[in-house]
Amino acid sequence: MGLLNGEQAIIAILANVFFIGISFYALQALMIEKFIKKNKVFQAQLFYILTSIVIGSTVASFFLDLTSWSNQLQYIFG
Repeated sequence: MGLLNGEQAIIAILANVFFIGISFYALQALMIEKFIKKNKVFQAQLFYILTSIVIGSTVASFFLDLTSWSNQLQYIFG
């Protein structure tokens, strides 16, 4: 028996927010300041945010797909 649509939505939202936060934290380890032009702080912050969203959403999608696929394995053996 699978999750209800509402439960899947909540898990997907939480996974995306979690992995976006993790990717934002991880990106701060890079010294990207060397590649940013002077007085372009807002653009650099925007770059960090957008890159975090892309990476975090991709990782969340991977884990959500992996969970879905592992739940479907029961149909092979069942």
